[in-house]
Amino acid sequence: MIHVKETTDKTGNAAERPEAFIRNDQFNFIKDQAKILVTGQATSNDAEVLSVLRHLAQEKVFKQFPALTIEQQAVLSPLTQVKETADAEAFLEQLRPYILPFKAVTDQGLKKLFPKAKKLKGPKLDALDFKKLSYIGWIESSTLMYLVTEKDGVLHGVHGTLTRSHKKGICSICNRHSDVGLFTAKTKTSGQDNFVKRGNYICQDNEVCNNNIYSLDRLNDFVERLQK
Repeated sequence: MIHVKETTDKTGNAAERPEAFIRNDQFNFIKDQAKILVTGQATSNDAEVLSVLRHLAQEKVFKQFPALTIEQQAVLSPLTQVKETADAEAFLEQLRPYILPFKAVTDQGLKKLFPKAKKLKGPKLDALDFKKLSYIGWIESSTLMYLVTEKDGVLHGVHGTLTRSHKKGICSICNRHSDVGLFTAKTKTSGQDNFVKRGNYICQDNEVCNNNIYSLDRLNDFVERLQK
């Protein structure tokens, strides 16, 4: 359930302001729709076409949120007023207070997620902007890669090796064209000492990947395949 905080509007009257409700991937999706509107405005003078474009953008954004409240709709609705780059930037800036940060984690918490990694260094958590994360990823010992994801409020850890590629490709997590590497992880099978390697190509730079994620579906599917 999304709670709302009571604030005051410009007239001093009580007004309800929704708490943070936008995930990083949803914010990226909204940002992309705003970009589409700016491009449409710059390439078409047909008022009807632009009206349809704005309607579709709002419809697509609203579908990202299964149970929008009236207050949340009011936060997102100014998207339809975006015409120029300055409009898009102002709109997105107004959304930032409503972005949900990635679930808080500590160095000790990371060690619990990776109990077999005795010399785990971990990322510099204080340098991360958790509002810009759909997952945490970092590399140690040049090729050993760690991923921390969140599902249903629970953190999950996956580790494996990243073999860098010298060619660009499609990332299995963000589905965008970027500098990728082959991430592989060992998974224990039904046999006592039997392991199988599973993996796929993902962005070498997890910051780029987090900026490109428009949905958590591929990320969750990627992690689930590795854990089977």
